[in-house]
Parts: sequence; C-alpha cells; structure tokens
Amino acid sequence: MHLHPIDWVIVAASLLVCFVPALFFGRRAGRSTSEFFASGRAVPWWLAGLSMVATTFSSDTPNLVTDIVRRNGVAGNWVWWAFVLTGVATVFFYARLWRRSGVMTDLEFYEIRYSGTAAKVVRGFRSVYLGLFFNCIIMATVNLAACKIAGILFGLDRWQTLLGVGALNVVFAAHSGLWGVLVIDMVQFFIKMTAVIAAAYFALRLPQVGGLSGMVQKLSHTSGPGGLNYLNILPDFKSNWDLAVAVFIMPVAVQWWAVWYPGAEPGGGSYIAQRMLASKSEKDSLGSVLFFNIAHYVLRPWPWILVALCSIIVYPQLSDIQKAFPNLDPHLLGHDIAYPAMLKFLPVGFIGLMVGGLIAANSSTILTHLNWGASYLVHDFYRRFIRKDAHEKHYVMVGRMVTVGLFFCASGTVYLLDTAKDAFDVIIQIGAGTGLLYLVRWFWWRVNAWCEIVAMVSSFAVSATLLVLAHNGVRFSTHAGLLITIAVTTVCWVLTAYVGPKTDEATLIAFYKKVRPFGPGWTRIRDAAGISALDAQATRENIPLALLGWFTGCTVIWSALFTVGNFLYGRTGYALGLLAVFVASGLVLLRVVNRVWADSTAYEARTK
Repeated sequence: MHLHPIDWVIVAASLLVCFVPALFFGRRAGRSTSEFFASGRAVPWWLAGLSMVATTFSSDTPNLVTDIVRRNGVAGNWVWWAFVLTGVATVFFYARLWRRSGVMTDLEFYEIRYSGTAAKVVRGFRSVYLGLFFNCIIMATVNLAACKIAGILFGLDRWQTLLGVGALNVVFAAHSGLWGVLVIDMVQFFIKMTAVIAAAYFALRLPQVGGLSGMVQKLSHTSGPGGLNYLNILPDFKSNWDLAVAVFIMPVAVQWWAVWYPGAEPGGGSYIAQRMLASKSEKDSLGSVLFFNIAHYVLRPWPWILVALCSIIVYPQLSDIQKAFPNLDPHLLGHDIAYPAMLKFLPVGFIGLMVGGLIAANSSTILTHLNWGASYLVHDFYRRFIRKDAHEKHYVMVGRMVTVGLFFCASGTVYLLDTAKDAFDVIIQIGAGTGLLYLVRWFWWRVNAWCEIVAMVSSFAVSATLLVLAHNGVRFSTHAGLLITIAVTTVCWVLTAYVGPKTDEATLIAFYKKVRPFGPGWTRIRDAAGISALDAQATRENIPLALLGWFTGCTVIWSALFTVGNFLYGRTGYALGLLAVFVASGLVLLRVVNRVWADSTAYEARTK
C-alpha cells in the first residue's frame, strides 16, 4: 500500500497534535515520582476516564476482535464483554477505597493491608512479575499487532516496525511521565475512534459487501465451523453447546471474578488503579471508572465488529489473505491479520487517518504500560528494597532508564508470539483463580499476605501441570483447565486465610481507619478499633446501594451495546425494546451515582 502526499500530511498532523502537547510536561514530571507516576494526584475524572479508554484501545484490539469474530462469530466477544461485571463492580465497591488508601501504586497497598515479611515478599515479587514479565507480554502483543499492520500496509519487517514505534514511544514515556501520557491519550482517543468508524464505513461500501443490509443478508446464509451463525449476539446453546460454554457460560459465570487480566482486574488494579490513585478526589476516581466502562463497552466495539464481519465476505479463508498479500511473512498469517488486510480498501486521505490512528492506538497503550511498569520496578522494587534514601530526581532518572529497558525486553518478546488471541489465552490461564482473592481482600480481614503468595504459586503450579500433562497426551478442554485451576487455587488460599499467620491487628486497625471498608467482614476489627456501628455507618456506604449501582450499571452497558447492534442488523423491534431497558436502567443509575457522589463529598469533608 502506498500513501499519497495528503496521507503523509494527515499522519504528520495526527502525530503533532498528539505528541507536541506532551513535551510541555517534561519539567513537571521530573519534579518527583509522585508527578512522574501519579500526576500529583490532581487528575479530573474525565481525563482519567479517557486515558483508561485510550489505553485499552491498542493496535492489537481491532485485530483481537477480528480474530474472535472470524473464529466464533459476534457472540465470541462475550469472552471480554463479561468483564463488564468486573468493571462496574470496581466503580461501586472499590474505586473510592483505592483513592482513600493514598498509595502511589496498587502494589504499595500490600504493606498497608498486610504485615510482616510476607507483605514485603508479595510487593517485591509482584513488582517484578507484573512490571517486567507480565507487562512485557502485554506490550509484545500490542507491538506484534503493529508489526502485522505494518507488514500488510508497507511490507516492513518486525525489527523495522519495532524501531519506529520504539523511537516514538520511549522518548515521550521517559520525558513526560504520566501527565504526558494522559494528554496524549486524550487526543489519541478521538483520532482512533474517527479512524475505525471510517474503516467500518468504507468496508460496508465495498461491492462484495453491499452495505449493512447486504452484509446481514450474505452472512445470514453463510455458516462457519459447526454451523456457526456469525451474526448471533448470543451463542447457539442447542447446536453448539461447547462453543456456548467457552464463550458465554464460562466468562459470565466464572471468568469475570476468578481471573486476573490487565485492565479488567477484579477489584481494580494495574493502570486502572494508577488512574484512580491519580484522581484528585473520591468522586473523580468513581466517575473516571464509570465513564471508562461505558465508553469501553458501548462506544468502541461495533466499528471493529463490522470490519471483522465484512472481512469474512471479502477474505473467507486465510489463503485469500495470503493471495492478496503475497509478500506477507507467513509467520504473521492468522485471522487477526484480516483487520489490517481490510484497510487496503480505504481511499486516499483516509489511509493517512487510519495510519495516524493506528500509531495513536499503539502509542496510547505502550506509553501507559511503560509508565506503569516503571512505577512498579522503581517505586515498589528499587526504592523499597535497593535504595531507600535517594533524592526524588534520582528516582525519576532511574524511572526513565527503566522505561527504555522495558521496551527492549518487550521487543524481544514479540518474536515469541504468533497471534493476539494466543497471548490473550496465556494471560487468562496464568491469572486463573486469583481474581476472587483480589475481590475479597478489601472486605474480609482474614485475608493475609500468605493468601496472596499461595494463590500466585498454586495458580502457576496448576497451569504448569496442565501444560505438562497436555505435552504427554493428557489434554483438558480450555474451560475444564480453567475450572481446575480456579478450584485448586481458591481452596488453597481460603485454607491459608484460616490456618496461616494472621495479619498484625495494629496493621488491620490502621488500614480500617484509613480506608473504611464496609460490610460485616470487618466487624471484629471495627470493634477492636473502638469505632461504633453508628459511626461506621456515617459514611453512608452500604452494600445494597452498591449492589443496585452494580446491577443497573451492567444493565445500562449491555442494553446500550445490544441496542446499537440490533439497529445495525435492522432488527428494529429488538432494538426499541432494548432501548427502553437502557433508558429505565439509566435513570436508576443516575440516581445511584448522584447519591454515591454526595456521600463521597460528605465523607471527604468530614475527614479533612
């Protein structure tokens, strides 16, 4: 694909608009680690929310969704739509608690919640495990998608693509800190959304597709493997039970609460927690996560899905993509590459917009992961365990050096992966079983640091055992393996909560007084702290209100998502019914949010 001069002008304009404003935050980021990693805790809700959305909209996301749709139809997206339950739970149960904790990173939480050597071990281990190992896998997935897109559009080798994105991202991540990342994310979100909507529009206009009605008609008469109907929003429970279990029942019933996945962590964590901790108030923390979940699940999916569905008509088989792009590296060929393959049909001008949008998508995610990973490695490992008494500017300098090193590690990992779906499955499997612990630790005093250690070790051990068994011919289905890992891990850490060393009572009392977690799980500690039930209720945070917000929030998001889908399919009756559900649940949600915001404001006023 060749870009015309106007395309290059648009690409250059996109980059300038995104990155030049970030240059002005270099001096501010260099003042302290609080500025470099947490933006001085002064971020408004809308900026934090936009940054979350932009970060989770990476260059691999359209590829991943395309892979899912081509293999399992639109219903296959329930493997990530189910995380709505996790995200909205974070809004009403955890966002304010994170902000009250006052920590700089979510790993610092371990040493205010737990006590003893085990707390230090968990913090130190997870800083390296997540900040380096897990983080490099995620960045490698994003950069693998960039390599596939560049391979399709320009015929570039992997190393050439990595050199280009590295030169751009490393410089800005190291220079501008989290403030620069947030500003870049804000601009990039609008560029990316414009680009993907344009891609969907021109894909539908192709003669092979014939518009929305033509696409629906053609795919209604096209069956995938096992009689799969690509258009179904819910899987077929009668004719394809195994697929229904894998893409719907397991994600909705188990996966959302049992699995740790970056950006959808049970209880909040990683860069989602980073944004909450950087928010200027509890109200902003809650508002940012609510805005993120609505935008993440309602605004973005359908442009990707439409392109994926059109690709099934244009490139029914992978061999059709190979024929269309004969110079493509065979190692990069997979269903996920169908998305960039569809971009060849964009007209002049829009090609430049898409290239600028894809660069923005890559940068928003990589910049966040570089800053987030560096915050773990510097604040939670280097500063905590190696050099505790250096000047703030020293830690900022180390953070910038670590940022560069992280990108090199992630670039090497790119050569170990083949598709975005493969990496997604690996991350889901390794994190299986730990999610329930991250939900419960805020609401049950018995959870201790050893529970965290046992959960991580048992989850990894069971995953490794299943891998060895599969290598020797004893194979379990994906969902069976997930259930085994979850069951063993949960039993292990719950037993540890009862028989393992307890957290020091003074630590628990200090945590309760600072964070004020609600619910019966802290009654014993509340009594030990000398706080009456009436005083505890003064925060007006109650489980029924949070549950109502959780239920209505999920209903609003899913009903809005499927209202859009049914309108696109031409199913007006279903769409109007879902629209009514959206309006009714939305009105209730607004009342709940206003009540919670008022309570948060009152609590902050009392505690100042």
